[in-house]
Amino acid sequence: MTHSPTGWAVSAARIAYPDALAAMEARAEAIARGEAGELIWLLEHDPLYTAGTSAKEDDLKDRHRFPVFKAGRGGEFTYHGPGQRVAYVMLDLRVRGRDVRAFVKNLEEWIIRTLEPYNITGERRCNRVGVWVDRSQVGGPEHEDKIAAIGIRLRKWVSFHGIALNVEPDLSHFGGITPCGISDPRYGVTSLVDLGHPVTMDEVDHTMRRAFESVFGATQDEAAPL
Repeated sequence: MTHSPTGWAVSAARIAYPDALAAMEARAEAIARGEAGELIWLLEHDPLYTAGTSAKEDDLKDRHRFPVFKAGRGGEFTYHGPGQRVAYVMLDLRVRGRDVRAFVKNLEEWIIRTLEPYNITGERRCNRVGVWVDRSQVGGPEHEDKIAAIGIRLRKWVSFHGIALNVEPDLSHFGGITPCGISDPRYGVTSLVDLGHPVTMDEVDHTMRRAFESVFGATQDEAAPL
């Protein structure tokens, strides 16, 4: 089934998380009612932690470090902050096939293709959501770092929440939580800059857009909700 180009919006200033959540949910509802088109909204937040519907209290190791918000998405605790590109994904699965597994796989593919121009091999793991980079030394111990998190919710077959790609966040900020509930020391977090790619957010946005279009189809510029 054909559909119109997806709106593509970028907020230049950091957006307060409660405001972004309200705007995102309002847009998703409007899409479900047929009153608005699909939207990808790129932004940054001030440092904060979000708790998904599967979050465990013990995974919040420092509850006083940053504000904590209940996100209403799937998943556990995650971090958002400056230097991390958050992409809120408001797509209509009624016109994209009502297949949640395929949708999540396509979100992973979007991230994987975004990383390819930087010669970074992003990988899926069947028991660990998100996109991972294998940093094991040849013949050495297993070690993998997550470079992008995925947390999605569907309502009336319209998605909201989305992905968070680490461009240049302060990786020490992840220390206040057990990211996504994974405490195994073999698994950590990384970023484009941590992997030796000092790119700007604008450059990453351009790469993300091309990668998105290769997976999900055409986009068109749109004013950001906030």
